[in-house]
Amino acid sequence: MHTLASRHAFSRRDFLRYSGALGAAATISSTLAACGGPASTGSSGGEGDKDLITAVIGYGNDQSWDPTMTASAFTMAANCHIYEGLLDTDPVTRAPYPALATALPSDVNATTWRFTLRDGAKWHDDQPVTADDVLFTYERVLDPKANVLIGSFFRSWLETVRKVDDRTVELFFKFPFPDAVQRLTIAKIMPKHVFGVAGGWDAAKSGKAVGSGPYKQASHQPKSNTTFEAYAGYNGPRPAAVKKMNWLSIVDASARVAKISGGSAEAQIADNVPYANIDQLAKSGLTVEGGKGMNHMFLMFNTAQKPFDDVRVRQALFYAIDTGKMIDVALKGHGAASTSFLNQENPSYQKASTVYAYNPDKAKALLAEAGVTGLTISLMAVNVSWIVDCLPTIANSWEAIGVKTTLQPQDTSALFTKMDQSQGYQVVAAASNPNQFGLDADLILRYNYTSGGTWMKYTKWDSSPAAKDLFAKMDAATAEPDAKKKLELVHAYLDVIAEQAVLYPVVHTELMTAWDAKKLSGVRAQGYPGINLLQAKRT
Repeated sequence: MHTLASRHAFSRRDFLRYSGALGAAATISSTLAACGGPASTGSSGGEGDKDLITAVIGYGNDQSWDPTMTASAFTMAANCHIYEGLLDTDPVTRAPYPALATALPSDVNATTWRFTLRDGAKWHDDQPVTADDVLFTYERVLDPKANVLIGSFFRSWLETVRKVDDRTVELFFKFPFPDAVQRLTIAKIMPKHVFGVAGGWDAAKSGKAVGSGPYKQASHQPKSNTTFEAYAGYNGPRPAAVKKMNWLSIVDASARVAKISGGSAEAQIADNVPYANIDQLAKSGLTVEGGKGMNHMFLMFNTAQKPFDDVRVRQALFYAIDTGKMIDVALKGHGAASTSFLNQENPSYQKASTVYAYNPDKAKALLAEAGVTGLTISLMAVNVSWIVDCLPTIANSWEAIGVKTTLQPQDTSALFTKMDQSQGYQVVAAASNPNQFGLDADLILRYNYTSGGTWMKYTKWDSSPAAKDLFAKMDAATAEPDAKKKLELVHAYLDVIAEQAVLYPVVHTELMTAWDAKKLSGVRAQGYPGINLLQAKRT
């Protein structure tokens, strides 16, 4: 792996290495795998085993399994079956419900929320869940030295968490924050006696998972598959509907499609279905549905490299892209040109004051105004299949305005190693989907635009006057108690982000899920990577 300045510090390398949405491919030693030994992925579909669901996940299972640190699509989906928050939300509607807590807060505008833990809640090693576990989890989330990934979603509004008694905790807010109802689902409560020991967080990172949810991790084979079993001691609101699950990690698109195709199909469900295979799978009798959300391809500029410190150059490169052609050719119609940082289905969406509609003449004019001629760009990109499919349109569009372009798609870990080492990168294309964490605008924007955060450090824009002004605007919106005024402030800073075009979406895409409705019921497509099978049943 790599050396961290602090054992628990969350580095830029960590973030992108463990982000399944970016297709990262970190290597984790098989000696750190959970119990059970290698599970067969050959006949695991189990046509005759009605107690088993086999799923094909289009992301790696070899990234961090620490719920406080991971953005891995595979891991986050798995953790929603293994762990619980005080509150959780429905994976599709995002409606909140009490999970480890016994009730939703009675007054969402209060600055102190008290929760009682569910009587009889147990960890998967049969130890009781206590208030000490809640404090243990939130202390890590709020600790600036630990600087965990999900910390930026809490530190701006949550002051502290205190124990009242063994089954009661109180959360103290800096100001009223009703969005905390949904936000609390991000903080999956973890057992202190398991992860609070020496080396505990390293074990969590490497694949150890012990939760209080309906499924327990039965075995874990990095780069292969993870298996789950219904936990008999679970007494919460969403019990397991099937006894066993086997999730195959297959990043290669053709191999993933093959696992769910034909008469010898091993899997009943697959996520991240390639657009080119939708018709094939539907004609074979599978149900294929999409979920719209924040899934997007963005361009990120290194503003320490001239001329990308000039906003006119960044804007020109966005105006030059023929997004209509990209959507038709690369995405097979399953996308929309970005008209805001947020996708149009988001509750806080409003068209930005700057919209990068295809306009090559305006792009040329902006470059001329900036005094830029003979520009040559090396466009580095993650090698996620649909991103690679989009790259030729960008290159052709930039060539059309006189910008010589070299495409450099590559393994994600290699790409971000170069950026970690500041190896002269100019422009980067990658995929992201903050909807894994939630839908509210404050959360989505803090995923990317946080002072001192991973993404901002990559842009080298973090300490600029414009960035500081933006962060102040975001903090003001977070603290605004009036919903209407808050939304107005959100729209104002979204306009700033659109105008600055430092890290900004080109297109928002639809994520496709396929399943065999003859063998599986209760499935819902979701607009972010992964699957949720808490309501699914074998038919």
